[in-house]
Amino acid sequence: MKNIRHILGKELKSYFIAPIAYIVIAIFLLVTGWFFFSTFFLYNQASLRNFFSLLPIIFSFIIPAVTMRLFSEEMHVGSYEVLMTLPLTFWEVITGKFLAALTFVMIMLLPTLSYAVTIALLGRLDLGPIVGGYIGAIFLGALFSAIGLLASALTRNQIIAFIIGMSICFALTLIDKMLFFLPESLLGVLEYIGADFHFQNIAKGILDSRDILYFASASFMALYAGNLVMQGKK
Repeated sequence: MKNIRHILGKELKSYFIAPIAYIVIAIFLLVTGWFFFSTFFLYNQASLRNFFSLLPIIFSFIIPAVTMRLFSEEMHVGSYEVLMTLPLTFWEVITGKFLAALTFVMIMLLPTLSYAVTIALLGRLDLGPIVGGYIGAIFLGALFSAIGLLASALTRNQIIAFIIGMSICFALTLIDKMLFFLPESLLGVLEYIGADFHFQNIAKGILDSRDILYFASASFMALYAGNLVMQGKK
């Protein structure tokens, strides 16, 4: 745990000493704020429904930008070889980097709690979907962070890592909506694969073990694949 905490701290520190972290957070808040306040004032709807319905698409672009450097940069500048000479296991490295990305996502979400406070001050607050929405956002952020980490392990080019990660996250978000022309039996399978389907279930304020199992198992598989990729490059 000490090694994981060390890598987590090192990665979090590297996020916030570079301007990219503040740019990513600013873009995220501008986009989500626009969707929230446009609905709130134009349609007079005291709800975070639009915010949570668009969050998977926004995360599909934002989180790969957060994770693209985690392994790519280390391999590009050669610091990964130095890292592997230290008394660390692959799992400690990948877990520390994963927790750093997930912590960054949670920090990025914190200012959006002001949207819920605004609703509470001006209208009736339905607490269940809001709590469920934020719990679902953490699960979704964990899955997309694991996928972004895998994409970063595949290449030393950060732009390619971003494109790979964004493509996978985007596909998982829209897969159950884009293939409607397939047979109904296949649609059920695709619906289960889709991350948005499980996120929206939790965002309704209902914690179903099947949704939690989906996010936990899919995140683990992405991290395990990333672990295998990095071991292959040793």
